[in-house]
Amino acid sequence: MGTTGNPLLDGILLWGSVAVALTGIVTVLWRVVRTAVKLARRLEQVADDFFGEEGRPGVPARPGLLERVTGMEDRLLRVEHEMHPNDGGSLRDAVDMANRQLWRLCRGTDGQDDDEDDQTTED
Repeated sequence: MGTTGNPLLDGILLWGSVAVALTGIVTVLWRVVRTAVKLARRLEQVADDFFGEEGRPGVPARPGLLERVTGMEDRLLRVEHEMHPNDGGSLRDAVDMANRQLWRLCRGTDGQDDDEDDQTTED
């Protein structure tokens, strides 16, 4: 390392270089720590969403992912039950009955069985 020949100027340049280097190191460390803290917060949110949170005073409990999926499966099973004919209590049964009645009205066969209506001839 060269010198300027002026000891005061050499000392100022040396300590200025040290200050710049330390500022750069602190800035890089600060950015790394800040990024790590943001990542940790996001991971904590993911964990809270997955596992759920206990209720606290004034804050209701939040169910975890598996509890919510189980609830969705239960609702889906109820919807599936309505989509298949059963003993007349499903939505599908109600739609089928309405379609049969509408078909009878449109055909002008009000009150006849479906079997008799199916025996029409084709021209």
